[in-house]
Amino acid sequence: MSQQTDSPPSNERIEAQYDEYLMPIWKNLNVPIKRASGSTVEDFEGNEYLDVFSGISVTNAGHNNEAVVEAAKAQLDEFVHGCTYVHPNQPAAALAERLAEVTPGDLQKTFFCNSGTEAVEGAIKLARKYTGSKEVLALEMSFHGRTLGSLALTGNKSYKADMAPTINDVAHVAPPYAYRCQLCDGGPCSCACAEDVERVIDTHTAGDLAAVVVEPVMGEGGIIVPPEGWLSRVKEIAHEHGALLVVDEVQAGYGRTGEMWASDHFDVVPDIMPQAKGIANGLPLGAFTASAEVADAFEAGDHLSTFGGNPVACAAALATIDELEGGLIENASEQGAWLSDRLAELETEYDVVGDARGLGLMQGIELVDPDETGPMGVAPAPDAELAKSVGTHLREQGIIIGVGGFHKNVMRFQPPLSISRDQLERAVEGLRTAIEAARDGGA
Repeated sequence: MSQQTDSPPSNERIEAQYDEYLMPIWKNLNVPIKRASGSTVEDFEGNEYLDVFSGISVTNAGHNNEAVVEAAKAQLDEFVHGCTYVHPNQPAAALAERLAEVTPGDLQKTFFCNSGTEAVEGAIKLARKYTGSKEVLALEMSFHGRTLGSLALTGNKSYKADMAPTINDVAHVAPPYAYRCQLCDGGPCSCACAEDVERVIDTHTAGDLAAVVVEPVMGEGGIIVPPEGWLSRVKEIAHEHGALLVVDEVQAGYGRTGEMWASDHFDVVPDIMPQAKGIANGLPLGAFTASAEVADAFEAGDHLSTFGGNPVACAAALATIDELEGGLIENASEQGAWLSDRLAELETEYDVVGDARGLGLMQGIELVDPDETGPMGVAPAPDAELAKSVGTHLREQGIIIGVGGFHKNVMRFQPPLSISRDQLERAVEGLRTAIEAARDGGA
């Protein structure tokens, strides 16, 4: 055993091990985690942080949720693995039945995998098998994962650099991003971008469309919420062209927006719905669910996953759904409404806050340079450096927040859905302090 392995863990040692032994793709928030509970994490030096990012919108039921942990422990005592697609087991069967109950409309049959990108990949395969077509349409600025199929759908070159070519037959259309839309010029979204789907299909495809893939709220794109009518119009256009609507609920699902699914806000039933992140409150699990008619296009051997539907993760997912339906979704709606009002106040108060937006506890503010004009002459210029500095100032106050968006200038509130009003108040006041400090003095 190495001398370094014998030494006690510390923030510095853990990060040094990452640098030496993990591939250099990790993003350092400078908060190694030793333990976590609820909305709080603790590092190896005993420092506590309020977490309003949830490990990228994963621990929706709160860190180390007792019911979820106990469910996983109980299954560990029974068995850990038998390959769910070779040996039927109760946790996977029960979770699939539960998903048929809680997913929208006639969605009934589920495939379990390990992650969001796998869920999206599987959804594409199913759409192709069902329709007999091959082409896929996605949104610019979207994010659907980093494996080659889902990466092809992702509408952001920063994720694709040095990774091309991905899969062929993918086209992209403008997102419903009113704040930076030439058609809307910063005003209310006119839904013109939904109509533009028709133009892109006619000009960028060969008329062999299998699916239109969208996020009901765009997470990595910067917490972009479509207007009423947009999602239903996109579904209508997809069906007119013989394609399916795939609604990627990987980040926006499982109560995050104050409804079980973000698509519930828009009264739209997807044809296929990928899920992951909050599904098992931190245990690795992904899924995609479809109607029986669509799902039955798959035949034995068309798709498989050795670890997909792991019984420990499925047991945790069942407990997670119980916790969400037991009051956490209601809390997300209530606290999210309060948070939305507070962030709107920041938009009014500070000229560097260009836009505040979101649903439930999936909220963001876009930071800008009010003296410069943004891309395509619409809205003030994005200020990624200011956002980075605000994130640093928040961390110095003991608050962890996401910094993202297409232009890297959006402060992302995606806390555990169990977060209290007092904790949210602390986060908002911390954000106010951080904006003032970063604006006036830099990092």
